[in-house]
Amino acid sequence: MVLLTTLQIAKAAIGVAAVSLLLSATVVTAAEPEPAVKRLAVADPARILFVGNSYLYYGDSLHNHVRRMAIAAGIHEQTTLKYKSVTISGGALADHEIENYLKLGKLRVKDGFQVVVLQGGSAAPLSDKRRKEFLETVREFDKEIRDRGGVTALYMTHAYVKPHKKFAPGMIDDISRLYIEAGNAVGALIIPVGLGFEEAYKRRPDLQLHKSFDGSHPDLIGTYLAACIVYASLYSKPATGNPYDYYGKIDKETVAFLQKVADDTVAKFYGR
Repeated sequence: MVLLTTLQIAKAAIGVAAVSLLLSATVVTAAEPEPAVKRLAVADPARILFVGNSYLYYGDSLHNHVRRMAIAAGIHEQTTLKYKSVTISGGALADHEIENYLKLGKLRVKDGFQVVVLQGGSAAPLSDKRRKEFLETVREFDKEIRDRGGVTALYMTHAYVKPHKKFAPGMIDDISRLYIEAGNAVGALIIPVGLGFEEAYKRRPDLQLHKSFDGSHPDLIGTYLAACIVYASLYSKPATGNPYDYYGKIDKETVAFLQKVADDTVAKFYGR
């Protein structure tokens, strides 16, 4: 039988406490950042500008699908919605001249945009230089948007998949951190599209959300999933049950699945 002295017991207790503190510090350090903004400041926006690149215009353009979902839900009539999309093929966010897009009447939107959704280039998180440029551009564009009376939202891009030459497991973590940092820095809503892609692949690895030939651009159902996430994020309304199915081009089972993934992703990301 081993008898421990009071000093030995004290030392053991100190050791346990130190380990506990170390584990706590590790947990805090490893914790993922959270979005500061949980809901859009504008209720049921009717005038929205999307700014990005080919990730937005593939699949009959993301803004078309979001607009049709809003109409199908009865949020707005077709005549009251003013959606515009400005995209540059292969472009980074810094390639855009945001001040020109925001001039009253420039894109035939006389009252100005209530919300501007900014989408960065897919390679934005891949180097310190690109990350810095993205963060600086978001700050610059957000000021322009606010000066014009609008609010900013950030479209979190999805990660590459095979066969893309820069595919790397865990890329979505870098994307998520970058967009949350940028969004929190300016008080913008972050739309978790990239996280939705990851969730859909976890549940249904057989889905083809990306174009098979490049592992980068969204396929039609990838664009539809993105639209559901954007819709649920901007309007704070569930995508589930929305009757819009791209005029029958997407089967009911797939529509239901993608809408559910979108709602689950949005609920988890914002803690709604």
